[in-house]
Amino acid sequence: MICAVYKSLRKAESYLFVEKRNDFERVPEALMAMFGEPQLVMMLPIEKRDHLGFADIKKVRSELKEKGFYLQLPPPVVNLLEQHKKDIGFNPE
Repeated sequence: MICAVYKSLRKAESYLFVEKRNDFERVPEALMAMFGEPQLVMMLPIEKRDHLGFADIKKVRSELKEKGFYLQLPPPVVNLLEQHKKDIGFNPE
């Protein structure tokens, strides 16, 4: 299976994987409205891959087959100061 990977120009580090190039028929309209105009990044032979950057390859394959698309969002932003305070047990109260 070769899928098309698009990036969002509205949402940084958001990628939409679809089964075929320029085939957004199975992608919900609300998602497309939020995603904005998709910009093709690459065509990817997904069956030959055993991993992807941040995405779980098994989940990508499964969702492509079931839903016709997979949406990859960026990881949540971590507040490093708050994380450090938590790690050292700081409690201002």
